Amino acid sequence: MTKRYTLIKLDGKARRGAFRTRSGEFQTPTFMPVGTRASVKGVDVERLEQLGASVMLVNTYHLWLRPGHERISRLGGIHTFTGWKGPILSDSGGFQVFSLKSIRTITERGIEFRSHLDGSKQFLSPEKSIEVQQTMGVDIAMALDECPASNLDFDAFNRSLDMTVRWARRSLEARTDPELCMFGITQGGCHQELRTKSAQQISEIPFDGYAIGGVSVGEPKGAMYEVLRYHPDQLPSDHIRYLMGVGTPEDIVEAVSHGVDIFDCVMPTRSGRLGRVFIEDDPPFFNIKNSRYAEDSGPIDPTCMCFACRTHSRAYIHHLFKVGEMLGPQLASIHNLSHYLTLMSRVREAIEQGTFSTLYSLIKERWKSLDFHALAE
Repeated sequence: MTKRYTLIKLDGKARRGAFRTRSGEFQTPTFMPVGTRASVKGVDVERLEQLGASVMLVNTYHLWLRPGHERISRLGGIHTFTGWKGPILSDSGGFQVFSLKSIRTITERGIEFRSHLDGSKQFLSPEKSIEVQQTMGVDIAMALDECPASNLDFDAFNRSLDMTVRWARRSLEARTDPELCMFGITQGGCHQELRTKSAQQISEIPFDGYAIGGVSVGEPKGAMYEVLRYHPDQLPSDHIRYLMGVGTPEDIVEAVSHGVDIFDCVMPTRSGRLGRVFIEDDPPFFNIKNSRYAEDSGPIDPTCMCFACRTHSRAYIHHLFKVGEMLGPQLASIHNLSHYLTLMSRVREAIEQGTFSTLYSLIKERWKSLDFHALAE
C-alpha cells in the first residue's frame, strides 16, 4: 500500500505532517471548507484558493441524488464540475441518511430510505457509497459507517460499532481504483471500552487514514474532550487522523493537542450566513447584525487581511444584512473561512517552532467559559 501520510514534526502530541493524493499534497493540521452540494456556500473556488484552503469536502448523499454521480462523471468528474483543482474528500452519505430517522430502515445489507427531494425509494450500501464516490472522481472517500444517536445505551452502541466494522471491510473491498484514498471511521459513542474496541478493529483494516466519528451529534463538549483525551492515540501514528464535523477554534486546537490532523465543519459559513463573525479578540466573535455596528467604520477584524476586511467596513456589511443583500452573508463567510484557515496556518507554524502550547493556551483562554451558540445570537 502506498504511503500517504508523512509526519514532519511533533510538539507534544500535536503533529505537523503532509498527506499526498493524486490531486496534490496538503499540509496538516488543516481545515476543510464544506461544499455540501459541490459548492462552499457563497464562496467561489478562486476565493477559496486565495484564502489558503487546500482540501474541499463534498457531500455524497446530496450529489448522488442530484445531479447524480454518473452525470458528474460524464461532465468530467468532480474537479472539472466544481472548478476546484486541489484534493477533494467526500463523506459516505451515511450521516445524512441516518438523519432521515422516520423514513429509513437499516439492515445488514445497508440502508433503505426515501429521498428528501421526491420521496422515491433509495438504497445505500457500503458498495453503493464507494461506487458513487469513486465515479465522481474524488481523491479521498469515506467508508460507510452507522451513525448512532448520542442517547443510545451501551449495547446499542456496541451493535452499531460491529456493523460499522463489517461495513468498513465491505467498503474497502468495493474500491477498484487504487489511487482513490479511503478512510475508515471509528464509532462507540463516549464509551471508552467501545472506542478502544473500534480503534483496534478499524486499524486492522488497511485504510489510508482513520476518522473519529460520532462525537459531534449531540454530545456535551466535555464528553467529546474526554474521548479526544485517549482516542487519537489509539489510532495508527503513521496515518492521518480526521475528526469529523468539529467545530469551534477552541475545539480544533484541543483536538490538535491530542494528535488530530484534519477537520471539517459548516460553522464558518453557516455562522457567516447568520451574521456571526470570528475575530482575534475577547470575546472571539460577534453578530454584525447588531445595531451597535451600524456606524462602525472599522473592518470586521483589524488583524485580518481577507477581502472582506481589506475592502469593507462593519457598517457596510451590517447594512447589507439589514437590506437582505446576498453580499453580506458572502463577505461574512469569506472572513470566517479566512479566520479558520489562518488559525490552521498558525497551528502548523507553532508546531514547527515548538510553541504550540503557547498558541493553545491563548485560544483556550479566549474561549474560556463562552457558549458560542448562546452568545452569538
